[in-house]
Amino acid sequence: MLYQINTRVRLTELSRALGRPATLDDVPEAELDRVAGMGFDWVWLLSVWRTGPTGQRVSRAHSEWRREFEETLPDLREEDIAGSGFAITGYTVHPDLGGDAALARLRERLRARGLQLMLDFVPNHTGLDHPWVEDHPEYYIAGTDVELERAPQNYTWVKRRRGDLLLAHGRDPYFAGWPDTLQLDYSRPATQEAMLGELLKIAGQCDGVRCDMAMLVLPDVFERTWGRRAPLFWPRATQRVRERVPGFRFLAEVYWDLEWAMLEQGFDYAYDKRLYDRLREGHARPVREHLLAGLDFQNELARFLENHDEPRAAATFAPGMHEAAAVISFLSPGLRFFHEGQLEGRRKRISPHLVRAPLEPVDAALQQFYDGLLAVLRQPIVRDGQWRLLDCVPAWDGNWTSDGFIAWSWQARDGQQRLIAVNYAGNQGQCYVRLPFPELSGHTVRLKDLTGPASYDRDGSHLVSRGLYLDLPAWGYHVFEVTAV
Repeated sequence: MLYQINTRVRLTELSRALGRPATLDDVPEAELDRVAGMGFDWVWLLSVWRTGPTGQRVSRAHSEWRREFEETLPDLREEDIAGSGFAITGYTVHPDLGGDAALARLRERLRARGLQLMLDFVPNHTGLDHPWVEDHPEYYIAGTDVELERAPQNYTWVKRRRGDLLLAHGRDPYFAGWPDTLQLDYSRPATQEAMLGELLKIAGQCDGVRCDMAMLVLPDVFERTWGRRAPLFWPRATQRVRERVPGFRFLAEVYWDLEWAMLEQGFDYAYDKRLYDRLREGHARPVREHLLAGLDFQNELARFLENHDEPRAAATFAPGMHEAAAVISFLSPGLRFFHEGQLEGRRKRISPHLVRAPLEPVDAALQQFYDGLLAVLRQPIVRDGQWRLLDCVPAWDGNWTSDGFIAWSWQARDGQQRLIAVNYAGNQGQCYVRLPFPELSGHTVRLKDLTGPASYDRDGSHLVSRGLYLDLPAWGYHVFEVTAV
């Protein structure tokens, strides 16, 4: 399980409590104990790297971004806008956070609790004032006057001591350039080698990286965006890092159904945006069809309901639907990916340009739900057990509501069994679910819900042959512990 923390926002909150600027050394021991106690394996510290004043000025002056900042913080102050944590000027820890030494000490504190550290790697672009602009302008994509006239949003004049240059902003092929960034030229072997050097530097400071928009440097995508072919980067990069740091992990932020392509090129995990989108749409069948994929694929998907790029889950999913979506996301196979504030029901997304979050009340009911869900996720069976998607059949002829159900099981090597069923629909529904545990035949079987008070005794032979009858309200669910008594 992975827990994402907005580092700069958290240190701003600590600074307010301490009455002085806080660094990574000030993260309380109790906070690390709490994260470990919830069952997380990974902590992803967002935005620890050095950024520059030029990017900050762009963030403060960009009118569209500023409107978003003001919606988040009605009392917005200039110092709240530090610039995007993805407009990086160097892979050393920002001095305001305590520098590399403070990160190393925090990493040791995490290790002492069995927690691994994940950090950002931004392969596609750098900040506007990265040292390479002066020292290695050949690493970037240069523009022409014609290109600037045709697409002024994608190019900028960069002032240099050795003469100004027209360079491209970092972008993906479907949107305008990010105005606080410069696009790296992956068609140049020297650029790739330099970025590999940066990645190796990061690998000495953490246990894994989340690679921002990782698919943008794929040869086909890069050529579609920039009209020039790039050699493969990721297979060589992941291999070189693992030769230096065995066991190092790579998580790809990836879209456009390119998840399998990233996994084939050496990534351990890839964002499962497709599941997230289908859950938002609120229809069970596309979700169920997505879960038909092979476990060799599903085990390497990062399942989430929110992150720093997506709106808050509590503001996106209606009550009831939120809990049902969480049960599906996090009790399915893969890397369970949670975002700071999600467990408390925060509703305002915090831009990665900001270093302060608004004060929001805790949603006590949602927090209680997540406490219960995390307790289930700490059980070895849903980490190391065997997962199986189950069929949901109509409870009687003509009962269409069974199509709203998604059900699956977990089974451990020691014989423990779980059955999870969700009515992922806005209406009450009924179905039968046949349990895939033939050894239950001839026994009385107790079904105890681990997330609620329900407990039922049923005939095991009937559960295996006909199935368990379910009648659930809209967005209802059960997480059953299955035992023969």
